[in-house]
Amino acid sequence: MAELDRLESDIQSQITGAADEAALETVRVAALGKKGSISDLLKTLGSMSPDERRTMGPAINGLKDRVNTAIQTRRVALQEAALEQRLATEKVDVTLPVRESALETGRIHPVSQVMDELTAIFADMGFSIAEGPHIEDDFHNFTALNMPADHPAREEMDTFYFPEAENGSRMLLRTHTSPVQIRTMLNTEPPIRIIAPGRVFRCDYDQTHTPMFHQVEGLVIDEEAHLGHLKWVLQEFCKAFFEVDDVKMRFRASHFPFTEPSMEVDINCSRVGNELRIGEGDDWLEILGCGVVHPNVLRACNLDPKRYQGFAWGMGIDRIAMLKYGMPDLRAFFSADLRWLNHYGFAPLDVPSLAGGLSR
Repeated sequence: MAELDRLESDIQSQITGAADEAALETVRVAALGKKGSISDLLKTLGSMSPDERRTMGPAINGLKDRVNTAIQTRRVALQEAALEQRLATEKVDVTLPVRESALETGRIHPVSQVMDELTAIFADMGFSIAEGPHIEDDFHNFTALNMPADHPAREEMDTFYFPEAENGSRMLLRTHTSPVQIRTMLNTEPPIRIIAPGRVFRCDYDQTHTPMFHQVEGLVIDEEAHLGHLKWVLQEFCKAFFEVDDVKMRFRASHFPFTEPSMEVDINCSRVGNELRIGEGDDWLEILGCGVVHPNVLRACNLDPKRYQGFAWGMGIDRIAMLKYGMPDLRAFFSADLRWLNHYGFAPLDVPSLAGGLSR
């Protein structure tokens, strides 16, 4: 009994001296764990005589109960002390302004913003949105677009190819959104008026090029479409997108396999220091390529070029975003830098519209 009293006194002093819950747990394990001092005493009851068990059993179990109670009491006291310490050190300044909600602090990526702006502009002109797969075959990505077998774009240095299939064909990551135009012409009766925004992939990487970027292409097919319509569509788009009253355009002869005639389009601008101003000045800036849809493309899509004609254009969404919002490096678009997004991003509730304004 004297040994039990000394053991209890020792354990109680350890409980009282425990500075935190971790130290208290160490005391509990040392006393009541599988190899604890009290647990060892309980194991000895089996080797005692009946008379000894009648005496020592209640004494050891009583010690166990008192130690359990002391530990629980000490744990509550330590928790209350920790809470009081937190309350004393983590005070709330009620005079501070209310924190913005996640809906207000979140930001729309400039690429998503510009896609919404494009949709608002072209939807107002009567265009619908068309989409297609990122993984394409040779026919939709090259052959149907009148691109010869030796065209440089077909080389592996320019295009991401998948491993060769058993039949010798190779799928690829689309290099432009033009396959969406092909799929639309194959599955839709004219008149057709669509835009096709989306991701495209090419083997290129520098300040103004990345392996994955975004394009938007437009297509109009009917019996009376001509270059005058194309010029009006592009001019109205530029005025709305760059939010200027007027813009001068210059069409330069070029060559694309899928259009004939083909043209590069420049818009007038001025450069004041590091600032680019669209719609004023005597300088010129190239923004897109366009042309009349080639008859071979129409034939590949089972359309009669003697009956139908049309025009198409394409531009880089990332590029026009850089021009409009003054972003110097395309690679930052995909760097996942929250500081960059907070600077260039857009409020999520500011939905672009021609009536309410495209950008704020």
